[in-house]
Amino acid sequence: MIIEGRYNGPPASGNGGWTAGLVAALIDGPAEVTLRTPPPLATPLSVRNINNTIEVYEADGTVVATAIPADVVREQIDPVTFTEAQAISTSYPGFASHPFPTCFVCGPDREPGDGLRLFTGRLATGDTATPWIVPPDVSATMVWASLDCPGGWSVGIEARPYVLGRIATHIETVPAAGSQCVVMSRLLRSEGRKALVASALHNADGTVLAWSRATWIAVRG
Repeated sequence: MIIEGRYNGPPASGNGGWTAGLVAALIDGPAEVTLRTPPPLATPLSVRNINNTIEVYEADGTVVATAIPADVVREQIDPVTFTEAQAISTSYPGFASHPFPTCFVCGPDREPGDGLRLFTGRLATGDTATPWIVPPDVSATMVWASLDCPGGWSVGIEARPYVLGRIATHIETVPAAGSQCVVMSRLLRSEGRKALVASALHNADGTVLAWSRATWIAVRG
């Protein structure tokens, strides 16, 4: 397994959602992926299966990520329309302050067609929303990525940087290329350096295509 350089989160490591999606592809059905260390880019990684637990590790034995089958609880988050999501995305906090502005999923410094450019705005309810026009190279791994960063912005990572620690995702349907979708997210609770968030991907008519629960960890210092 190799995380290509294009799919970074922080500049020198893999985007958490993309990495988790790659690892989850080794599990049959919904999965929970835990990131144990910043995923290295452009580095061959080895895989082993121990009692139905997938481990992805570096040449020196460092475990990068683990994955197990999971039953992912879906939080009921009523979606806004694609047009409403477009409007709210103009208030994306990452335009003013972003800890990782070149992130493949949510970095404003990525060019259109290169990154996903999912710009998440906050609603009066406290939930967040982002519009997504699905690219031609859409995949299950990309769906994992699309559910990742919008959840982080529900925590408020512009004020205190967080990174993904664990994510569990259930995909009902991979959206069609070119379709208009909306990702909704909600902060469920936070304690100390940890924040638990829920996200859901909806198509234009509001049908839920995929959902996730994730734990984000505040970066020390």
